[in-house]
Amino acid sequence: MNHPWFAFPLISASLLLIADMVLWQWVPIRLQRWKMVGRLLLFVLFSMALLDGGLSPLFQVPAEWDVPRHVLATILSIAWWLFGARTLTMVVLLIMEPRIGGKGHLLQDLVGAIIFLVAAVAAAAYVLDLPVKGLLATSGAVAIIVGLAVQSTLGDVFSGIVLNATKPFRVDDWIRVDDIEGKVIEIDWRSTHLLTAEGSMAVIPNAMAAKTRIVNFSRPDHFHSVTLSIELSVRLRPSLVLDSLNKALQGCRELLVQPAASAVVVKSGIRVVEYEVTGYVKSRDRSAAVRNQLFDLIHRQLASTETRQDQVRPTNRQSAVLNSVGALRMLSEADKAELERNMRLSAFAAREVVLAQDVVPDALYIIESGVVSAAVQHGDGWLEIGRMGPGELIGESGFVDQSPTLARFCAYTDCMIYSIDRADLEPWLQEHSELIGALAGLQKFRAKAKASVLESKPQVADNSGFVGWLRKRVTRFQVPRKEATDKLS
Repeated sequence: MNHPWFAFPLISASLLLIADMVLWQWVPIRLQRWKMVGRLLLFVLFSMALLDGGLSPLFQVPAEWDVPRHVLATILSIAWWLFGARTLTMVVLLIMEPRIGGKGHLLQDLVGAIIFLVAAVAAAAYVLDLPVKGLLATSGAVAIIVGLAVQSTLGDVFSGIVLNATKPFRVDDWIRVDDIEGKVIEIDWRSTHLLTAEGSMAVIPNAMAAKTRIVNFSRPDHFHSVTLSIELSVRLRPSLVLDSLNKALQGCRELLVQPAASAVVVKSGIRVVEYEVTGYVKSRDRSAAVRNQLFDLIHRQLASTETRQDQVRPTNRQSAVLNSVGALRMLSEADKAELERNMRLSAFAAREVVLAQDVVPDALYIIESGVVSAAVQHGDGWLEIGRMGPGELIGESGFVDQSPTLARFCAYTDCMIYSIDRADLEPWLQEHSELIGALAGLQKFRAKAKASVLESKPQVADNSGFVGWLRKRVTRFQVPRKEATDKLS
């Protein structure tokens, strides 16, 4: 088989090897598939060059060749096996990439080592004509001796193979192994590396990880728990506390509806009662923010509960409500006392409308207890844009610029709400311009929140893959059957 481009086959084969090395070093990793195509092409050309030069990697180099040519031919024949092993390794790893996600370094190294070991033994048997049986027997004896010397290391290696095969955790998962908790950043031959919450590195031998209990906080990935432990005085009635805790849970929009959040009494002592609050979020990254928000909501709900219980004087309750409103904390005690005289308390049942949408408010509302839901009309229904709890204001637009409300405010739970009529509040506001500024800021914030919710686009379902194909096939099957039924009728 003589080709014009192989005038000097062995020299051409040597140049192809050099070209492969240059390709491997200089082509960027993002062009991995093109590197594989180039390597396959070079391997085919390399094989053709050897065959043109009268060589076959399955046979020894002819003995009658002169020494320089014989040495070069032997090197090229051995290189053919190693070149083929490297090419086969690339193809196998490219096929396995969807399974290991590009992060199974241990499995990649193991597959490559096995392929190269087979290639080395084949090259020794076919090219060098070495006694492979004796070599394997000697290697087996050496392997036994080395295995006994590094028994613990081999245990870590094989445990790493098991962990890579069963995948109880992957890189970037947040796990706890025994009493060590952290984020998996690397899984190598011998150990698993965790980045702890303190920012330190924890190296866990794979044998230890394979034998002990592993808790993977990243799976399942569709929800993650947020648990709070709270100790309160025994003077607070547990039923009222649990009611406040449940209202706080309902006031957090980031908690998932399913699984449902819950609040339970864990332990009761002489001085304190321990409560546990559990909710679920969609992303683990939001756990810390939701924990902080829940603590704030619980504090506000419990403060309103204590206010209702500690009614020494009628004005105490109203004063406590005014103190819970951030926009009113700058007022003096005399100003607050004047407002208290104009405050009227109303009770709203769950789902009862407190203030309708597109209505100019004639009063300023202050939530004392409960949760109020704000929703806007969107399409044929109502779209919730936020929830409010104790200490928040409703109806600020009627005092800032006489504009209608941006949303419908509806009681999400049983609520106690104070109101101050516009006629009573407007003369007083003329002397307190700072309060008008605070109400204007609140109105601007809520307008931005409404716009961001309405402008967000819903996620489009991906119809690719087997499920999408099956859905299309079912639709095509149902349409003709419906037409046939219409014709028969």
